Parts: sequence; structure tokens; C-alpha cells
Amino acid sequence: MSTLARWIPRLIIATAVLHFVWALVQPNAWAAIAADGFWRSVIDTSAADYFARESSVWFMISGVALLALGTLAQHIVRTTGRLPAQLGWYLVAIGFALCVIYFPVTGGWPVLAIGVLGLVAARRTG
Repeated sequence: MSTLARWIPRLIIATAVLHFVWALVQPNAWAAIAADGFWRSVIDTSAADYFARESSVWFMISGVALLALGTLAQHIVRTTGRLPAQLGWYLVAIGFALCVIYFPVTGGWPVLAIGVLGLVAARRTG
């Protein structure tokens, strides 16, 4: 198992933690979402704070998804000693889409970079 293969899951988990932190410290709408009882609290697209609500929720969902990818990758690396190339391709696809859609200011660049590193790690351990 390469050092890079061990570090990729850690980088993904760190990115997930940053997503959780950002979801809570950015100008967010968690208080308004909670005040509405969470249920269907982000469906009114004409609400003045709709984009703050949507951003808050998507940052949290992205954090959960990245945490899932990171912990699963960590388990796979520990079990098999290899990092699957699919993980790198998934992260490259996510990062690329974010970079194209939100260019140039996006958090997709680190995800893209981790994806490329994941592909390098998968190739080295293959």
C-alpha cells in the first residue's frame, strides 16, 4: 500500500469536515429552516432567503457524501491495500462539473485535485 493511497481517504474526509464547518459558519439559513420545522422548508423558490437555504442544505449534503466516500475508501485501502480507480474518477467528475459550472471561484478545484491524486494512487497500487 502506498503512502498516497493512505492519504487520499484522509484528504476526502478533511474536505467533508470543511464542508460541514462551512455549512454552519457561512451566512446560512439553518435557523430559518429549523423555525419552519425542517419538513419542506426549502421548496419555496420565491422566498427571499431561498438561495441561503439551498446553499446551507447542499453544503451539508455534500459533506455527508464526501464523508461516505472518504470512510469507504479508507476501509477499502485498509482491507485490500489498494485504492480503487473509480474513486478517483468519481471525484474528477464531481470536481470537473463544479469547476465548469462555477468557474473560477469554486470548491471544486480541491475535489478535482484529490480525484487526480486518487487516480495516480490507484495506478501506483495496481
